[in-house]
Amino acid sequence: MGWHGYYDSYCYLPLYIFAGDQLLCARLRPANQDAAKGALDEVKRIATQLRAKWPEVKIVLRGDSGFCREELMAWCEDNKVDYLFGLARNQRLVKIIGKQMQEAKLEHGKTEKAARVFTEFDYRTKKSWARARRVVAKCEYLGKGENPRFVVTSLTPGQREARELYEKLYCARGEMENRIKEQMCLFAYRLSTEEMKGNQLRLYLSALAYTLVEALRRLALKGTEWAQAQVDTIRLKLFKIGALVRISARRVLLELNSACPWKHLYTQAFRALRC
Repeated sequence: MGWHGYYDSYCYLPLYIFAGDQLLCARLRPANQDAAKGALDEVKRIATQLRAKWPEVKIVLRGDSGFCREELMAWCEDNKVDYLFGLARNQRLVKIIGKQMQEAKLEHGKTEKAARVFTEFDYRTKKSWARARRVVAKCEYLGKGENPRFVVTSLTPGQREARELYEKLYCARGEMENRIKEQMCLFAYRLSTEEMKGNQLRLYLSALAYTLVEALRRLALKGTEWAQAQVDTIRLKLFKIGALVRISARRVLLELNSACPWKHLYTQAFRALRC
């Protein structure tokens, strides 16, 4: 473990990497280190494996401002991996978008609704970045005041214009938060052994459980009302039910209550997975 100032407690700082619903990395780290620590090693591993299978695959790496680091961005640029990272706000950035923020403020004054103006520019930090990069800014004005946000990307304006890049590509990152929550529902938070390796094993087991239930959802529940259900819903309603198990020399028979409300889904999943 380690002390994390934001959470004001001792905790772990796990690193998760997803491709859609597919879990690619679950790495346990102490919290007293940079949020991007170890991310480059995992990205290298994943990119190498993906391109060994699909040489022409296009990879876009998306993350919050904790992953906006020169080492990671430079590697992506050198290895034809695109990226889209949040960029922490600072006085220089806020000054650059002053005109657009004023436009959003005036629009909010007319409509009394949230107003957004998007702009983009080349930006380079004073010390940490080796080169200038494309930054997209969301200049938003709400009832509570200014709410600017910034992202840095290797994608060109021809590939994604500013508004689409932010609203459709970057904001979709929030869906990955739901995947992490699903991990918590599968007991990924139970990391109470004394040694790091023991807790990492527990995290691996939780990740494996997620992978299995996600595969069940994708393959066996496709086209049903549970096709988009969270894994904890599936665990509680499809797995954690009472049944009578009869074992003979030739078969294993499961007898469910005739009043079980999900028996039709259970039957469909069984038939979809039966070899």
